[in-house]
Amino acid sequence: MKYRILLILNLVSLISLAQIKGKVTDEAGNPLPFVNIYIENTYIGTTSNENGFYELTIQNQEKVAVIFQYLGYKTQKQILHITKLPFQFDVTLIEENYNLNEVVVSSKDNPANPIIRNAIANKKKNAMKTARFTADFYSRGIFRLKNAPKKILGQEIGDFDGALDSTGTGILYLSETVSKIMFEKPDNLNEKIIASKISGRDNGFSYNTARSTMYDFYDNTIQLSISLISPISENAFSYYKYSLEGTFYDERNNLINKIKVIPRRDSEPVFEGYIYIIEDSWAIYGVDVDIKGYRMKEEFLDVMKLKQNFSYNETNQIWSKNSQSLDFEAGAFGIKFTGKFTHVYSNYDFKKAFDTKTFSREILSFEDNANKKDSTYWNQMRPVPLTEEESDDYSRKDSIQLVRNSKPYLDSIDRLNNKFKIQKIITGYSYQNSEKNWRLNYAGLFKIPLYNTVQGWNLSTSLSYTKRSKDDRKYTTFGTKFNYGFAEERFRASGYFMSRLNAKTNSFLSVKGGSEVTQFNQNEPIGKLANTVVSLFLKENHMKVYEKNFASITYSQEVLNGLHMQGSLEYAERNPLFNTTDYVIIKNKIDFMSNNPLDEDDYVNAGFERNNLVKANVNARINFGQKYLSRPDGKFIIPNEKYPTLFLGYEKGFAGNESKYNYDFVAARIFYEQTLGNKGNFAINLKGGKFFNADEISFVDYKHFNGNQIIISPNNRYLDMFNLLPYYSYSTNDSYTEMHVEHNFDGFIMNKIPLLNKLKSTMIIGYHHLATPENKPYQEFSIGLDKLGFGKFKLLRLDYIRSYNGTTFLNDGIMLGIELLKIID
Repeated sequence: MKYRILLILNLVSLISLAQIKGKVTDEAGNPLPFVNIYIENTYIGTTSNENGFYELTIQNQEKVAVIFQYLGYKTQKQILHITKLPFQFDVTLIEENYNLNEVVVSSKDNPANPIIRNAIANKKKNAMKTARFTADFYSRGIFRLKNAPKKILGQEIGDFDGALDSTGTGILYLSETVSKIMFEKPDNLNEKIIASKISGRDNGFSYNTARSTMYDFYDNTIQLSISLISPISENAFSYYKYSLEGTFYDERNNLINKIKVIPRRDSEPVFEGYIYIIEDSWAIYGVDVDIKGYRMKEEFLDVMKLKQNFSYNETNQIWSKNSQSLDFEAGAFGIKFTGKFTHVYSNYDFKKAFDTKTFSREILSFEDNANKKDSTYWNQMRPVPLTEEESDDYSRKDSIQLVRNSKPYLDSIDRLNNKFKIQKIITGYSYQNSEKNWRLNYAGLFKIPLYNTVQGWNLSTSLSYTKRSKDDRKYTTFGTKFNYGFAEERFRASGYFMSRLNAKTNSFLSVKGGSEVTQFNQNEPIGKLANTVVSLFLKENHMKVYEKNFASITYSQEVLNGLHMQGSLEYAERNPLFNTTDYVIIKNKIDFMSNNPLDEDDYVNAGFERNNLVKANVNARINFGQKYLSRPDGKFIIPNEKYPTLFLGYEKGFAGNESKYNYDFVAARIFYEQTLGNKGNFAINLKGGKFFNADEISFVDYKHFNGNQIIISPNNRYLDMFNLLPYYSYSTNDSYTEMHVEHNFDGFIMNKIPLLNKLKSTMIIGYHHLATPENKPYQEFSIGLDKLGFGKFKLLRLDYIRSYNGTTFLNDGIMLGIELLKIID
């Protein structure tokens, strides 16, 4: 009986939400995509799909006035007399006839300029009309790949789980979201996902959320990958020229001005296209603009097209965004990507104010079983009908998923992939059980061999086991790492166990132990590959290492929202190491430096004596004002750029083999980053610390700073390093203050300088400061260019640096940053 009642209630709900269906075409019969369709004086609306088909959900009515609005075409109001449900209604739109008043055209001033000035003068008033609201939200996203090769850089790319056909073409990603949102300008958002669907994934949670769709042209800047200047920003005339292309009247006899938006400089972060402004109210009627990839500093992106349609409600006299589409084209290596996001906003309820407890730090949550809605639900609730291609993709990938997730298929794939061949002893080997989601991996010996003067040529490999949970992002991994140094003829091994216990609190347990060669500075300021190159070719062996035999345990988790704690305990025996080889590829008369970080000419002493120590650490990270997304498979942090992040730490060294090695150490760090509209990004990293009872501690335990003595920037850690500082010259067992500041103008200056703007790069200025009791303050000033390169490959950064000891000039130099080194090293 209970199930019969539920069935009846479902049928009643489906009947009460009936649909008008049809197709929108032009006079030649061509389908019109992204037509704004809504019931007059309501916020019930939809948009047509790529093939012109639409579905409009209505309450049971016999008579309804439907508005069909499409930029460039005459708006139509159709009074429909509903005779049966669903109701079929096709419509043909006629191209708009634009008029230009002769008196206006003869004006001395550009006729578009006063319209834009009025739009700017009234934008705050217009923006406040939609400052607070609740609404229903729908999003659909699709990514397509075209003509993908069989291999890239020798690696087979496969068919992406059945997405690609034999020509390397197909839909890579198709997903939909239905949600309810509450929004308050500038950035308060509460979104509840009601339904989520990803093609080919029955347990998927779509990332298509309202948070990433709030493109408001009433703001001075619109944030995409960078801050783009709105055509009606306060300083818009510094970035744009305008042309009045024509005027027309809508169905309410409102005069609409079609304004062409023209960039003044090609390399600025600007739009081009059209903005439609309503006479007298000076509100936005529609937006149809292009965004070039190079203007966004996204070289692999060719172009992005953004369209917005606004609808009007006579009751509250508000023009509100009803639909939005975002199309893009991108590519590299001969591969072409295309994508489209369609967004529909409906059932607005504009508020004068929200209750103070309406908005919390949680900006996104999911309804139970949001990803389990069946096709009946989607067919009824989806405001934009699927295209035939999209419908086929859902059907095909659901079938493929059913097959490829079956035990027989997974076992057959595993049998194929798990075949062992003798050469895999060198290249590496993996054995997996896809059904139970675990993998055993042997890394092999075929790697770039590394070199240092302590171990000589050395090779590393590893053996690991990983088990992952399919639904909640938990995993457990353990394994062992091996290293052999040929010059010192020494084999070392270490083991580890790590488990993510809870994805929502991000809790980790880690246990490690063994023997390894490690740098005195645990941050490894010089990468192993970079040290290999400069040692073999320049005889500059800057990396200083010692042997650590250790056992440690670490636990971390988020205790409260924004407060993350970590505690660790480690026992370590630290042994000095010495050079064992002077092998070099390019010979010169200079000698290799010693492995003594305190005196590079001392080949007898190591800079410290063998010792053992127990260390206990407690660290905290506080993200002030932290917001987050709650998904069934975990919590995802959204840092609040209004506030800094604070790090606090305490370390105690105890139970040393001699009491002089025991110490206490406290440290703090503040990191703050802020986007300054179109003026770029500012970031500052402040550090400070103090040792207690540490007069005779081992040099291993000193505070070491991230210096640099090679021309290549190590891993591009510009806000955590010095460019010209010798690696261990300022190491201290007392107190220190450290500061790193950078401002990336993100093209704000470079875009305006003739010739230099052809580089399409960004200018960065920096300042670095270090103070310890034993030394005068060390300072660096830098200026550089980022996003340098050729064509789409903007992977280089070049800086000029001057360093000072107090006010005394020390050195200057050039620093080269290469993005690929972050991946390779």
